[in-house]
Amino acid sequence: MSEFVLVAGAWLGAWAWDEVVPELRAAGHGAHPLTLSGLAEKRHLPAGQQTHVQDIVQEVHHRDLHDVILVGHSYSGIPVGQAAEHIGDRLSHVVFVDANVPADGESFVSAWPYGRPIVEASIAETGGFWSPLTAADYAGQGLTPTQIDCIVTGSTPHPGPTLTEAAILPRPLADLPATYIKCLLDGEHPADDVTALLKNDNWRLLKMNTGHWPMFSQPHELAQILLTRA
Repeated sequence: MSEFVLVAGAWLGAWAWDEVVPELRAAGHGAHPLTLSGLAEKRHLPAGQQTHVQDIVQEVHHRDLHDVILVGHSYSGIPVGQAAEHIGDRLSHVVFVDANVPADGESFVSAWPYGRPIVEASIAETGGFWSPLTAADYAGQGLTPTQIDCIVTGSTPHPGPTLTEAAILPRPLADLPATYIKCLLDGEHPADDVTALLKNDNWRLLKMNTGHWPMFSQPHELAQILLTRA
């Protein structure tokens, strides 16, 4: 039995995995959706990027999980990639779902140069938080109006320090056993840093014909891919 620890991207909490978790558990595996500090029901907690790394590590140790498959979506690929380095032989695999990946000494915004001014302006204008997207921002991502409403309604502002603080990697990310899922409606090709990692034998690329939020748009298909990693 594998233990899935699932971490959604910016603005989202554990609730984002509501349609994926039952399928993982029905297949006989453990599934532990995690809300990071500063978001959703934990929005009252202060958070920096290393806080999010520790949130994930502590989830694994608190539940005494083994054969762990860490799943990081979008922004959360950055803390998930770092947390994977800290859980030792408890780790079985890492799945990056259309995700950012950490680079030692680099932050989320430094890895996203064209969006950096927008993110930093939002953080400055909203008291240290990155404002959630609007419904219009989800157009063209394979989502129904009901799914878009669910995301927009459930989203909370994202703590700014988690986006601007630098990642800390004790060893190369390429050493991790990893799968990268590219969601094609959000772009046909992975970013350059992911493409470089995919040249390593430890990494594998899979594709989904949907948008950036597959846990909403194609939860069954995403769950089936995750189960192939178990």
